[in-house]
Amino acid sequence: MKKILIFMSCLLISTISMAQQDPVYAQYLNNPFVINPAYAGSNERLNASFQYRSQWSGVQGHPETFNFNSHLSIKDNKIGVGLIAIQDKIGENTTNDLETAAAYKIDLTGGKVFSFGMQFGLMRFTNSLSGLNLQPGDPYFNLYNVSKFNTGAGVMLKSDRYLIGLSAPHLIPVSVNMGNGQSILVYDRTYYMLGSYMIYLNERVRLRPAALLRASDNFKPTVDLNMNLQIEDFYSAGIFTRNFNTYGVLLQMIIKNYRLGYAIEVPASKTAIPFTTNEFMFGISLRALKFHRDSFSVF
Repeated sequence: MKKILIFMSCLLISTISMAQQDPVYAQYLNNPFVINPAYAGSNERLNASFQYRSQWSGVQGHPETFNFNSHLSIKDNKIGVGLIAIQDKIGENTTNDLETAAAYKIDLTGGKVFSFGMQFGLMRFTNSLSGLNLQPGDPYFNLYNVSKFNTGAGVMLKSDRYLIGLSAPHLIPVSVNMGNGQSILVYDRTYYMLGSYMIYLNERVRLRPAALLRASDNFKPTVDLNMNLQIEDFYSAGIFTRNFNTYGVLLQMIIKNYRLGYAIEVPASKTAIPFTTNEFMFGISLRALKFHRDSFSVF
């Protein structure tokens, strides 16, 4: 009984009509590729990273996300290609997602770069009712195991001062036919609008405010507000809030070609889920081709 109550609480908070959204991330500023395929190859290096997010840690059946992604620039840095693999688990529901991405960059005046990208892949949705104590024939809990093709797109404008991006990584909502004229929406499309700006306080210290609007067809939109202090290209620390319902701290350190990131979110006192969220990231960036950048770019 305890497990089903926890599962239903997560379901009511995280879903509408059984639908899931894209996984939520806190460290998208460190790697916009996880929400926008147009970022593929943007920093003109070979990049790979692994992220793990544990939301509402301590709650049985809490959301967990595993994300591996890699991208690099090719063709004299005009084209970016990438790969992303995600496993997202919420209670008894699991989404596995494997995507390939490609982006094309156009150099504009003043050092600005416009890029557009697309991604294609396969998403698999499964659930297991083995851990739930259900009444026979309960219409609200049905087994499903379905794989669906999906595609996404994004655009981005970038300079050494700012980054603006619009994207929808998964454009096709996914419904499952349960028979007897019943169907459930298991996945809803999500849209992103990201903007950030770099303020140079001096040669070594920069301030980077940012905002992310996240919306979907059947969910209320959320807004993330970020403020990061960056010391050269090696250390950064920041604070953020999501709809003023949660508050968090972002930390990042770069050691040679390696990137270490950590984010912690704590709920506001008025929230119904009084548990902490932790997110970890480990990444590597290399000059793999002769036309790649020598230095590690963080923007």
